[in-house]
Amino acid sequence: MGRPSPPPPPRQPTRRSFFLQSSGAALAAAAAPLLPLARAAGPRFQHGVASGDPLSDRVILWTRVTPPEGTAAPPPQRVDWVLALDPALSPVIASGRTFTGAWRDFTVKVDATGLPAGTTCYYRFASGGELSPIGRTRTLPVGPTARLRIAVMSCANHAAGYFNAYRRIAERADLDLLLHLGDYLYEYGSGQVGNVRPTEPPTELLSLADYLQHHAQYKADADLQELHRQHTMVPIWDDHEVANDAWDRGAQNHDPATEGVWAVRVVRALKAYHEWMPMRESGELEQNQRSFRFGDLADIVMLEQRHQARSEQLSGTVVIPGLGLGFVPVGPFLDPSRTMLGAAQEAWLANTLQQSPARWKFIGQGVMLAQLKAVGRPNAEGSGLFVNPDQWDGYPPARERLFDVFAGAAAPPPVGNVVVLTGDIHTAWAADLTRDPNNPDVGSGGYDPVTGAGSLAVEFVTTSITSPGIPDPDGALARLAASQNPHFKHIDLNRRGYLLLDVTPARVVGEFWAVDTVAVPSHIETFTAAFEVQHGTQRLVPSGMTSPRPN
Repeated sequence: MGRPSPPPPPRQPTRRSFFLQSSGAALAAAAAPLLPLARAAGPRFQHGVASGDPLSDRVILWTRVTPPEGTAAPPPQRVDWVLALDPALSPVIASGRTFTGAWRDFTVKVDATGLPAGTTCYYRFASGGELSPIGRTRTLPVGPTARLRIAVMSCANHAAGYFNAYRRIAERADLDLLLHLGDYLYEYGSGQVGNVRPTEPPTELLSLADYLQHHAQYKADADLQELHRQHTMVPIWDDHEVANDAWDRGAQNHDPATEGVWAVRVVRALKAYHEWMPMRESGELEQNQRSFRFGDLADIVMLEQRHQARSEQLSGTVVIPGLGLGFVPVGPFLDPSRTMLGAAQEAWLANTLQQSPARWKFIGQGVMLAQLKAVGRPNAEGSGLFVNPDQWDGYPPARERLFDVFAGAAAPPPVGNVVVLTGDIHTAWAADLTRDPNNPDVGSGGYDPVTGAGSLAVEFVTTSITSPGIPDPDGALARLAASQNPHFKHIDLNRRGYLLLDVTPARVVGEFWAVDTVAVPSHIETFTAAFEVQHGTQRLVPSGMTSPRPN
């Protein structure tokens, strides 16, 4: 896709003006304080600190120790760490010592255990007489939980622009968690997809050294460092962490004749990912599906959709001007053996949702679940013309199996209060999830866009951090998409930014926030829209900006 046109001047209040002009200012001041800006990193801690995959009593702590220069074969490095309830790091409630070396690119990953639930903690590493920046993290709550605040993000192409959205998220004091839904980095070389900043290395990533070097470039970015330092992240990968449009035995952007064996490239890329990301490892390189429980309020299930079992994408056959090749889902598209998750992960997901005691069930995943058609027609009339075979539209039977879980057709009762969270397509969307959105007859599996009848769950799709969307300066394409897809309540094809979730037992609000530019560093962000799903309704309605949470 081409680079988007600059967005129009913001017409909604910015977050800064909102805090200054409303009662939210008092709440913002009372929120859990952020750490002060980090001092410049010393020679040993050039890539900052990070935390991730929290549980109620533990969290992963991450850093990298840059070995001393001038050593051909640096020896293993000793690293000490401490964790406390106060940013002054006194008294210490957990501490330890570990070693790192070339076998894991001198990265450090610690599973700090024995921590109090639902608590903000502070941590620091030490090695070779140097101290790392102090990081801030948070464990998950247990029992009754009144409210959660979560930032959702995806698609951060370093070459396409500056990570202004990451810095704005880092500045939010009251977040419980970050969810990164994939495309944390991109495999392309300098100038191939984006030319705002050069890439390291300058060529496409193929070797283990290539992937490691690119992770190092990302973690050297000051905005990304601050995001990780202030907040705890749960990440999953999508395709670009290895190569574009990946499936379990290949990718669109992989040529075995010139780029080697696909499985070898996957191992290299995922080894680098596991070493450089603050996530708990299962022992299986291609697995990153896992779940997290926020007391009685929410369960978050994160999916793996690329490297374990995904069937190869089928090719589109119908030209859609400006969008490429679309398709009508007939023939091989309807083969029930084609899968997005594989049988084992499908069963795990179904069981996790059905057994969840939480009020809300969130599914974090990479590609859009809602149907997206260029020509909208009911399923009985040939399903219309779909846009993208790389998302769930290209796997209709697999999606129907998931809808069966939501509806209780697979194993009663229905699973209510499901909220799907998605990245991938560099644009912002909000949708009711229904089997046949273009069929107005609810009794035959259709959907009523006015009442929401026929909706089984809802989906929020976050836009990208930097990756370009679809130029739509006057909103004409968005209006056309809405006319063919009545289940979409919000479509924004232009802007970069992130999604903010505010969760209570009564409702989930999804707020869309946009930065003004990624071409240069900027501190400006704008609230663009909000929608909510109320307990028991399985449908989206317009909402408003929520107030920050007091500490």
